[in-house]
Amino acid sequence: MSAGTYTPRPGAAPLPRMIAAQTALETRMLLRNGEQLLLTVVIPTLLLVLFSSVDIVDTGSGEPVDFLTPGVLALAVMSTAFTGQAIATGFERRYGVLKRLGASPLPRWGLMTAKTLAVLVTEVLQVVLLTVIAFALGWSPHGSPLSVLLLLVLGTAAFSGLGLLMAGTLKAEATLAAANLVFLLLLVGGGVIVPLEKFPDAVQSVLGLLPIAALSGGLRDVLQHGAGMPWGDLGILAVWTVLGLGAAARFFRWE
Repeated sequence: MSAGTYTPRPGAAPLPRMIAAQTALETRMLLRNGEQLLLTVVIPTLLLVLFSSVDIVDTGSGEPVDFLTPGVLALAVMSTAFTGQAIATGFERRYGVLKRLGASPLPRWGLMTAKTLAVLVTEVLQVVLLTVIAFALGWSPHGSPLSVLLLLVLGTAAFSGLGLLMAGTLKAEATLAAANLVFLLLLVGGGVIVPLEKFPDAVQSVLGLLPIAALSGGLRDVLQHGAGMPWGDLGILAVWTVLGLGAAARFFRWE
């Protein structure tokens, strides 16, 4: 046996391994949180089943599930990338978790990458679950999967930037209240359950510029009506992505 066989090799793990480990941790934390599960799984599922089965809201011609499923998918993205991430990150910042992680060998951009990947993993599980339920309710989707994927990715980026901006600038309690309030307001006024056509014309033009309206409207155009690439909605989401992530990078406070 040579002299250096058991010599310690101190040093940080390779960056991809650190990001993967942090992503796994962030994902487990998301899925174990009861409030997160309520926002990300229970509420979207109940809304889809309830409004598809009971004639409460006039969703226009066609099956209600065909109108509701794209909106609920958009709601699932918002609940995870915006509401859930804002609340979790806000309290991590308050308790000093972010400050300590920021001083670890994992760079701060690596931590944010891990958080984003955890959001994506959670969203994949959400989309699979909601899709299975929608098919069981008689959903008949149309359109290009590529268009749907681009909308979901840009929607995730836009809501993630806004969530991180809120978590990095407000106190944790204010983030908790504001994130839940925004969730409820956009649920009602974002075209998720109630069609935007039900609102006055002047209000429609403003609501149509919201990221949730662009995401739900784009998904609905593709999945319900079989439209091509929804460039207008993608453009709105791209603008929100640039504004949200840019502001979060500029104003995010780690302490």
